[in-house]
Amino acid sequence: MTGTEERTSAESPEPGGYAAARLRLLTEGARTGPPRRAALAELTDDWLAGLFTAGAGRPRGISGISLVAVGGYGRGELSPRSDLDLLLLHDGSDPTAVAALADRLWYPVWDLGLDLDHSVRTLAEARRTAGEDLKVQLGLLDARHLAGDLGLTAGLRTAVLADWRNQAPKRLPELKELCDERAERQGELRFLLEPDLKEARGGLRDATALRAVAASWLADAPREGLAEARRTLLDVRDALHLSTGRATDRLALQEQDQVAAELGLLDADVLLRQVYEAAGVISYAADVTWREVGRVLRSRAVRPRLRAMLGGGKQVAERSPLAEGVVEQEGEVVLARAARPERDPVLPLRAAAAAAQAGLPLSPYAVRRLAATARPLPTPWPAEAREELVTLLGSGRPTVEVWEALEAEGLISRLLPDWERVRCRPQRNAVHIWTVDRHLIETAVRAAALTRHVHRPDLLLVGALLHDIGKGWPGDHSVAGEIIAKDVATRIGFDAEDAAVLATLVRHHLLLIDTATRRDLDDPATVRSVADAVGTQGTLELLHALTEADALATGPAAWSSWRGSLVADLVRRVGALLAGDLPDEPAPTAPTAEQERLAIEAFRTGGPVLALRARSEPVPTEETPGAPEPLGVELLIAVPDQSAVLPAVAGVLAVHRLTVRTAELRTLRLPQDVHGDGSVLLLDWRVAAEYGSLPEAARLRADLVRALDGSLDIGGRLAERDAAYPRRRGLLAPPPRVTVAPAASHHATVIEVRAQDAPGLLHRIGMALEKAGVRVRSMHVSTLGANAVDAFYVTTGAGEPLPEQDAGSVARVLEETLRAP
Repeated sequence: MTGTEERTSAESPEPGGYAAARLRLLTEGARTGPPRRAALAELTDDWLAGLFTAGAGRPRGISGISLVAVGGYGRGELSPRSDLDLLLLHDGSDPTAVAALADRLWYPVWDLGLDLDHSVRTLAEARRTAGEDLKVQLGLLDARHLAGDLGLTAGLRTAVLADWRNQAPKRLPELKELCDERAERQGELRFLLEPDLKEARGGLRDATALRAVAASWLADAPREGLAEARRTLLDVRDALHLSTGRATDRLALQEQDQVAAELGLLDADVLLRQVYEAAGVISYAADVTWREVGRVLRSRAVRPRLRAMLGGGKQVAERSPLAEGVVEQEGEVVLARAARPERDPVLPLRAAAAAAQAGLPLSPYAVRRLAATARPLPTPWPAEAREELVTLLGSGRPTVEVWEALEAEGLISRLLPDWERVRCRPQRNAVHIWTVDRHLIETAVRAAALTRHVHRPDLLLVGALLHDIGKGWPGDHSVAGEIIAKDVATRIGFDAEDAAVLATLVRHHLLLIDTATRRDLDDPATVRSVADAVGTQGTLELLHALTEADALATGPAAWSSWRGSLVADLVRRVGALLAGDLPDEPAPTAPTAEQERLAIEAFRTGGPVLALRARSEPVPTEETPGAPEPLGVELLIAVPDQSAVLPAVAGVLAVHRLTVRTAELRTLRLPQDVHGDGSVLLLDWRVAAEYGSLPEAARLRADLVRALDGSLDIGGRLAERDAAYPRRRGLLAPPPRVTVAPAASHHATVIEVRAQDAPGLLHRIGMALEKAGVRVRSMHVSTLGANAVDAFYVTTGAGEPLPEQDAGSVARVLEETLRAP
């Protein structure tokens, strides 16, 4: 039968003709996807139009009554088992005739066993019902004329769209609440093993909601990939209906292989991955759209008051700097006007880290620009890029949203090519509640809360990101992951020793939990085998934290207090086996000629002397092979030995918005020919401007002189700046942890501080130690991402280690000081 004959038979009011044509369309397989859905809608249109004409007993040009398709049918999205959403619209002039026509329309549909959602209303009734029921209004937004009075249908569409746009400030928040409630009930489509393609978050209902938002003219969704994602979910639903013979939207486990075969896919995993990718596109578009709706509605609410207060005029959005090339504007992170992504390959990571630390979303337009114009990072990465990645990973829950924004534009796979193999990869394990990629990010989120428990939080966070990276390859994912992790670590700039630690973490990330729950811990061979695999105390410490983060990120069934206690017991036993003599205070290296010159000058002048010089590391780029990559600026300061030097120097740097990446403080004895008993404090720090350019050395020295003589109110200056430009508190960081390292030195007491890096942190620590009456003999400070890991070797005024009780008291006071707001 030709296409023309098929339509002709379907136009007949007899159900048999339509049923036969419908069956042929669905079983012949000549058309699939959008063409088949369109053909099914057209076939159904023709049949219903025939029923309408026959039932009305008048030609198609009758006035005062029309048949209208609404909802999914109105959009022409008819899946094999979709119900028909129909509205019989009339002008109210002949209710009896309308009721009779409705019977002649609905009963043939029911006779075929098709699901029908029907209503009979006048234009006024339709508008009133839409105003009372949001779901009815959403369905009418897709109203499409089928038969009868075309003018009546056009009037309905015009009125409904006008009502929707006029009522958008009230109705869109209701729609957002409806979407949120549905997401709470149904879960996230892109992570479910048996997802509901329509109701789950990121499903077809969310895609329809985005169309409704666009129709309001208040905001619009990112369109890139959205239509394709919608088509993917509709194609899967079509295959689900055909393979099961039921009107279902739930993709059950036992049906996934059959659905995959219907679509010509390799297996159920490929099917789920396509579904997850489509759902991710829709979810991201929904997040961006609802954020924009909120911004527009807030702006509309505030603008009249501002105009009244300021006498009219266009308001310019305030832009607050967050990092070099990155600012906050209207609750989003955007690029500064002077930012040049094409010249700054670190900018994508810097912007992402700044957004996550501030707890703000990345503007989709900024991410799109970064994806289109940013240069690729050289291999290995420069130090700043690695630090920004660690900062992003250590930002806790805000990391997830920022990471998803980068993924939406393909930036993650560009930064970490191995990520592509785990992206949207399902895990067919009832214990796992996430896909592989989301599990890795969730593990980093959990690890961020444990950074105070390890000496190398950067290795913990990167290890969390990579621990399951081998699941994209055949075989044991731990073995494959070890190789990948070592390669990635080297590529992003870790040295060989750190890369080896990361490889060990990935290779043995299941070792502690498997051994603790399946082996006899009283057997010395058990403890010895773990010690041999781990190798060092530092790696054991990292593996312990990674084990907990991994289990917590897997799901509620993967971790418990019992499992935690077993792992802790194993770690205690292995740690005891690995324990040896702890290292004493590192022996100071001999001063360089420049350091000695500065020290002598400081002693002779009685004041501070400093020097700024750029430090570099050789990182080749495509344009300039072998050219040095800026690593930061080295700040050398020599000050005659006196009290309060640490808080003074740290405070001056904070006032000038200089971020401390590493810092060393030590006492330098002067040569005998200079002074018999002279000593100078030597500070060797690496600093970077928070944003903007570095201050001149002369200005730093002038402020340092004033800080040391007490004429510069550092606390007041910092308080004024914070009041004028308050820092956002987007990140809920783990609380600071201050401990005394037992027997770490024979000559001093070692106080270790692990805290969230923040402007003025070293100044606060220095002030607290000064008030405690202890002398800082030396210090070793490092900033790893957003985490400060500092060790202070302190003594009494007489140069002796602190008594145990006093040391504990100093640590407690310091921790309380850092916890205070």
